Amino acid sequence: MGNRIGERCGIFGVMGRDFEAARLVHPGLWALQHRGQESSGIASSDGKKIYLHKGMGLVSHVFGEEDLEKLVGFLAIGHNRYSTSGDSIASHAQPILEKISGSKFIALAHNGNLPSTKKLEQFLTGKKISIKGLNDSEMITRAIAFYMRNGFLLEEAIKKSYPLLTGVFCLLVMDEKKIVALRDSFGIRPLCIGKLNGGFIVASETCALDIIGATFIREVRPGEMIVIGEKGLKSIQIEKGNQKLDVFEFVYLARPDSVLLGKSVDWVRQNLGKQLAKEYTIKADVVIPVPDSAIPAAIGYSNASGIPFYLGLIKNRYIHRTFISPERHIRHKIIQQKLNPMKHIIAGKKVVVVDDSIVRGNTSKQIIKMIRGAGAKEVHLLISSPPVKFPDFYGIDTPDQKELIAATKSIKQITKELGVDSLHYLSYQGLIKAVGLPENLLCTSCFSGNYPVDIGERKKEITYQ
Repeated sequence: MGNRIGERCGIFGVMGRDFEAARLVHPGLWALQHRGQESSGIASSDGKKIYLHKGMGLVSHVFGEEDLEKLVGFLAIGHNRYSTSGDSIASHAQPILEKISGSKFIALAHNGNLPSTKKLEQFLTGKKISIKGLNDSEMITRAIAFYMRNGFLLEEAIKKSYPLLTGVFCLLVMDEKKIVALRDSFGIRPLCIGKLNGGFIVASETCALDIIGATFIREVRPGEMIVIGEKGLKSIQIEKGNQKLDVFEFVYLARPDSVLLGKSVDWVRQNLGKQLAKEYTIKADVVIPVPDSAIPAAIGYSNASGIPFYLGLIKNRYIHRTFISPERHIRHKIIQQKLNPMKHIIAGKKVVVVDDSIVRGNTSKQIIKMIRGAGAKEVHLLISSPPVKFPDFYGIDTPDQKELIAATKSIKQITKELGVDSLHYLSYQGLIKAVGLPENLLCTSCFSGNYPVDIGERKKEITYQ
């Protein structure tokens, strides 16, 4: 993807009397690492006290055996963060711990983004609660805590706070004895429930259920609150749901081994490639993907077009988001630390490169240059989604609209800027067809500029041409 889009966060919760809950959350967060690599954390409870460990970096960096030993108890929630609101600093790592009174606390993990926090800010300042330096997730926690201090149970306090949450959210909130899961009424971020040995699991994606051997039950419905406590699982529909799952989950964000709205993500991505082949016939020798997210689409394109598929770019799987800046002589070569071209596959060939999207175009430009440098005779870039012309306000780290290459340049101009022989995007209708779900169940705001959840004061940032 041209200048990779920042993922959303990943959340994972576990409750079961026979569980060492944190030791199940830990592999669950490993499975959701793709959704956020800036910080990671787990809060657990033994029924009397909440224990917390969190830090900057990947799951593998944050947790050692000695950390998990301290996270005792039969219920736990975890979070992988990609910052969309608030700076990328340790103080914003989640779960967020908030004192209610005495030894009573709550912990909260949030996936999503509130484009407008006006209602929350007005509510908190009206109650003389400081909001200085708080991000949207921390303000949500303060609002719930306010109601609990006024005698409401956790689930009642969440229900009372719900009208203040104008935006996109999947929440996991716990006290010492229960976990509450909540999804906004549009269901833009995914959230599902699983079962394991009499206990319950809540996860951003089904792939995280699979890794611990849990059985998928169903998705949390838009506008639904799930309370998991001593008596099992209780469902409360807070607001009527209007399903609008972000189509970008299928295009790029979700892991290919997850299932969303009954559709295999891998199957959809292969369909995107097949649809590309129907829309654009190119005479070429090889099809190569930009790893990893474009691999299924490239396989689909290869199968439908008959052009052989090869892994022409090899990814270094041990390069992740790093907090160590590279030495200045190699800073401009950072993409080559992540990808290396296979010259024997590319040299002298007419190459079709498949990627899932282009954002700013900087990364795409470097990748094309690398493929040209490996001796490609022709380079044709195929994108398995329509042009990204509008920013996301729901939890993806997309830049301002003026920085989106497709919002400011024509396809002809982008083709020239990237240095390719041809550039083709999947059509909007082709995208919907490949996903195989009714258009009215999907949020397509990055492509269409149609924002189902009110973006409030952020509207002024958008231009429609």
